[in-house]
Amino acid sequence: MASDEQLSDLGIDPNVPSVARMYDYYLGGKDNYASDREAAEQVLAAMPYVLEFTRANRGFLSRAVTMLAERGVRQFLDIGSGLPTQENTHQVAQRVAPGSQVVYVDNDPIVLVHGRALLADGPGTTVLQADLLRPESIVDHPEVRERFDFSQPIAVLLLAVLHFVPDEARPGEIVARLLEPLAPGSHLVLSHGFLGKQDADKEGAVRDQYGRTGAGDIIPRTRDELLGFFEGTEVLPPGLVPVRDWRPDAGFFEPDMSRTGFLGGVGKVR
Repeated sequence: MASDEQLSDLGIDPNVPSVARMYDYYLGGKDNYASDREAAEQVLAAMPYVLEFTRANRGFLSRAVTMLAERGVRQFLDIGSGLPTQENTHQVAQRVAPGSQVVYVDNDPIVLVHGRALLADGPGTTVLQADLLRPESIVDHPEVRERFDFSQPIAVLLLAVLHFVPDEARPGEIVARLLEPLAPGSHLVLSHGFLGKQDADKEGAVRDQYGRTGAGDIIPRTRDELLGFFEGTEVLPPGLVPVRDWRPDAGFFEPDMSRTGFLGGVGKVR
């Protein structure tokens, strides 16, 4: 992890939990602080299966990116990417297609520090700090425009990030702005928190912990609300389903829509 002096220079308070570092903890990473582990353990006390669906979300990323790379997509914009771990977008995409370009975007400065250190010698991959609430700061970023050819398909990844965007920030409009400059044949890869049939007290306990983070809250949404984010795209089979059930390696599945977790889907821009 970064030193105390580096953290101070970046304006980071390690005593305030970070959603990126909590996610890192769920995935078994080591880039987290005591405050992150304490908040994450409180979440796990209320919902022990958070580990299951968080790790299933990583599998969804891997399968979706593999599919898109196999279909010829060579440009991947991973927004809210979090701290680097195993099976990152660039590792998956470049394993299938070594020439793939990947841009990671996050608003957490510590993600920038760790990402750039990890990817310093990685051709075709970079990490930028930008704010999802200002989508034009992403799609119009000079480095994004330099690396990507917007006349060719681009995959925009929004995995487990939009549930930190409040309704008043108009998340649907944010997604639309991100997709607006993309060529037909581009894709949206999205996963999002879904409550299912969850006990209200457990939901409250989880949201209380995320309320302590810089993100402010975590906002589960209904399946219909999430489908609205795919407006202007053709949602590919099997549709918007629990991430563990999106094209699983085991083959046939019957999605359980009663369970709390992440729903995920891939939409093709028309």
